Amino acid sequence: MAAPCRQVGHQIQRKSRFLLNNFEQLWSHRTFGWTSALQQQAANTCKVAEPTETIVIPKKKTWSKVAVLEALAATVSRDPTAHPYQFQDDPYLTPRTASEFRLYSLSQESGRSAAKYFVNSNPKFFTKDFAEPHIPCLMPETVSLCLEETSEEALKERIKLRKVKAAVDMYDQLLQAGTSVTMETTHDLLDLICLYCDQDPVDDQETQTEDIEGAAEEVTKIKGRVRRATDLLRSTWKENNNAERIFNLLPERDTRCYSALIRGMVKHGAFARAFSVYTDMLNDRLTADVHIFNALISAAPEIKDKYHERWDVITDLLKQMSQQKVPPNLLTFNRILKALRRCGSLARAHSLYTLSEMKALGIAPSLASYYHVMSIACHGASSQATNDIFQVIMTTLEGTSFTCQDPDDSLFFVSAMRICFDLKDLQMAFKVHSLLEVGENWRFLRDSYQHNLYYGRFFNLLCLMEHIDTVLEWHRRLSPSLYYPNSQNLSSILQALDTDCRLDLLPAVWKDIYTLGHDNKADLVEELLALMARDTHSPEVQESFAECALDVKNVIDRVGRRPSLEWNPASLSHITTLLLRAGKIQQAWEMLQLFKSNNRVPAQGLLEEFLSVCHSKGSTQMAVELVQTSATFCLSATSTLAKRTLAEFDLTEEQRATLSDLESAGESFE
Repeated sequence: MAAPCRQVGHQIQRKSRFLLNNFEQLWSHRTFGWTSALQQQAANTCKVAEPTETIVIPKKKTWSKVAVLEALAATVSRDPTAHPYQFQDDPYLTPRTASEFRLYSLSQESGRSAAKYFVNSNPKFFTKDFAEPHIPCLMPETVSLCLEETSEEALKERIKLRKVKAAVDMYDQLLQAGTSVTMETTHDLLDLICLYCDQDPVDDQETQTEDIEGAAEEVTKIKGRVRRATDLLRSTWKENNNAERIFNLLPERDTRCYSALIRGMVKHGAFARAFSVYTDMLNDRLTADVHIFNALISAAPEIKDKYHERWDVITDLLKQMSQQKVPPNLLTFNRILKALRRCGSLARAHSLYTLSEMKALGIAPSLASYYHVMSIACHGASSQATNDIFQVIMTTLEGTSFTCQDPDDSLFFVSAMRICFDLKDLQMAFKVHSLLEVGENWRFLRDSYQHNLYYGRFFNLLCLMEHIDTVLEWHRRLSPSLYYPNSQNLSSILQALDTDCRLDLLPAVWKDIYTLGHDNKADLVEELLALMARDTHSPEVQESFAECALDVKNVIDRVGRRPSLEWNPASLSHITTLLLRAGKIQQAWEMLQLFKSNNRVPAQGLLEEFLSVCHSKGSTQMAVELVQTSATFCLSATSTLAKRTLAEFDLTEEQRATLSDLESAGESFE
């Protein structure tokens, strides 16, 4: 049974490699039918034809107003020791930990909202514009209605200001007054209603007022992304809403009207209703536009349950596009690839054919296209097959600078680094990071969450696969100028130090843990102490470990600042051991007293080690007190410690009598 399974697996891998290696030849197997042989021949003729246009050389070069700034910016590289540019306005408040970064970001956004509200509410105070070049987004916006009479101009004003309910009311008043509204204005009104699902947008003036009156924005994490709490109130399409009512009142409906309605239905979850409206449009003998087809392709997986039925719907839509002579655009292919992700086993081959069709039509894939292909390739495929497709994609994209053309473009780099981490392929991770640094590709990491997710995976992979010197070099390069490491990243550094036998660098890592605000993570601190106390090192290293242990002790003692940390037997034992090995017997004795005050019981091995240090230091009285401490805890080791003390130390008669009594008492503890 195993042999046929392996044979089938090898056949699938060979087929995938064949499809990838014959990428350019696959366009001849297309089934969508957008291009004909005549069109292909004409395209080939255009490629070899000599240009007939006359080249006019301008007398002078016209530069943009920011050309000098762009030239200066091109000469400066990123400073890895500096904090992000957004925090350089106020160095005193520059965040140094992830929690401070979150607080600073929310405060900054709240300040922007407050300033925007004040500027828009009081435009009379901001009539002068000193900016050069002019920056329209910094000027006051018109947020209040100026036209109160019933007219089409007043309707246009309400549409421009995104006042959905006010625009609908004005439209109804115009119809009641017998005033006709132009089709262009009607198009804009339908677009507005369908975009916001017949509701005023959440960022109107009233919501801004509530945000300012609140102390801070409530932030909620949804599916790995940080979003505002208002985004949770997702609108759904209601039957016979104002959009449908206005649409039904129109004496004549064109493609633009149907397009607004269908796209709004798809956006707000009325998928079956969208296909029904599309059928009505065909019955009206109208031709759809590319936006309608893009929306319906996105909705195709929602109306069918079986994989082949979903693909049949998509194929039927593509054939209708060809029949209606509607040329596809980049978003069409991206919607196909995104829909294929929900088509199971059909997705892999059809995704490659889709990319080939894009190449035949001269449409360059965007990062979203490759993101969807990678997602399809990783689903249910072997590591080798995933790696083969990923290698081809990264080779194709190497050295390319992209501009955002699809909202899903921003998901490419995070997904690519996740694949590298899953495959444990460090070389490919370096290629992904090199692509991120080309041009302004770094802008595709659009928020702090994506930054931390991308760099966290990259750094964890470095800790797993790279030498510790390289790991620390990247740590200094990335933190905190690009991201703030979390406790898992710092734990990965500790594990990398242990793997490469460089535990002497643990005190330096502790400084980073403390600086980055992770000294309140009990698991991380205990892991650090356990690594330092596990083995015996040179006196110099033990001295640095002891100083580090005292720093940890001071942190744990500040209970008011670090309520999540508390003394436990492991941390007490590790710190005491480190102090004993460094010869700091007095501090170790203080740690031993903490066992009493925290109702913790020291281990027998720790007490025996403590007794050995007392013997080497000649601390007879402390040795006796150590045995007394063991008896206080009713430890079975009391008898053994008393015998050792009697045999190894020069004692007075009083001390010998005390130890003899403790030895007898210790035997009763066993």
